[in-house]
Amino acid sequence: MALLKRINPFSRQNDDTGFGINANGYGGRFINRDGSFNIRREGRSFMHRFNIYHALLNVPAWQFAAVILLFYFSINLMYSGIYWWIGTDGFQGIIGKTPWARFKEIFFFSTETFTTVGYGRVNPIGDGVNLVASIEAMTGFLSFAVATGLIYGRFSKPRAHLLFSDHALIAPYQDKTALMFRFASYKENHTLTNVEVLVTIALQVQENGAAVYRFYTLALERNKIETLSMNWTVVHAIDEDSPLLGFNAQDMETADVEIYVTVRGFNDVYSNTVLQRTSYTYQEIVYNRKFVPMYRESDNGKTTVLELHHLNKTKEIE
Repeated sequence: MALLKRINPFSRQNDDTGFGINANGYGGRFINRDGSFNIRREGRSFMHRFNIYHALLNVPAWQFAAVILLFYFSINLMYSGIYWWIGTDGFQGIIGKTPWARFKEIFFFSTETFTTVGYGRVNPIGDGVNLVASIEAMTGFLSFAVATGLIYGRFSKPRAHLLFSDHALIAPYQDKTALMFRFASYKENHTLTNVEVLVTIALQVQENGAAVYRFYTLALERNKIETLSMNWTVVHAIDEDSPLLGFNAQDMETADVEIYVTVRGFNDVYSNTVLQRTSYTYQEIVYNRKFVPMYRESDNGKTTVLELHHLNKTKEIE
């Protein structure tokens, strides 16, 4: 029997996901765990597809710092090479006797010019080096203007600051079986309000002898809360209306199941609506385990402690 016939016809199909149905056109998951789309674009030149400003806004902090340092040293080495090529006779105040000592003085003159510090012991006297120094000074303040914009953009970019559990669970829930996962906000003073969650499942099925993907919006026990002050366990009851009714682990693998999640809420700190995505493939769905509570009363009994290190902690159902 084709897998399509096992899916409840009353399940809410979602044709507005933005993904196509052709199973042969996809490799791997639709959405990565970090929320980025698992898509690589081709067909246009790299420079046409690449935007260095937006790339630097989104790279990890260590990569951003590495790019800034690499740019700073590289451009000063470039200008130092130009000064060296013109000749050190165009400077006064150089006291180095060896070529390496003189080059170091020129390099540090370049850094002082680039940052417009200008300590003054080494200064240009020739027309050539004066011209290059004036261009370098202009390059310096333009570069710092761009770097300032990047740093501000990275610090002020609205974010949801959410952590999702590594696995989704399928386990008994009340008098039914349910799919569940949980997430929490990990930043102090970044409580989200008017939080909504949308959960969609992708299933590969057989239609007319061809494999295609079908998408269904999963009905949730609760899809909106007023405030995300603690953790939220999202629950989808696998009942007569669920597309997962009757599925076991082997069925999940056969259907190449992927569950992708979108969380949207208002962050008071940024005074803006923020959004974060993630997904779970059939390999990241665990059976017959339940989450361990991740909050407790403080030792003095005056506050609640949210234990983020317990976000992924589960135990077997007895």
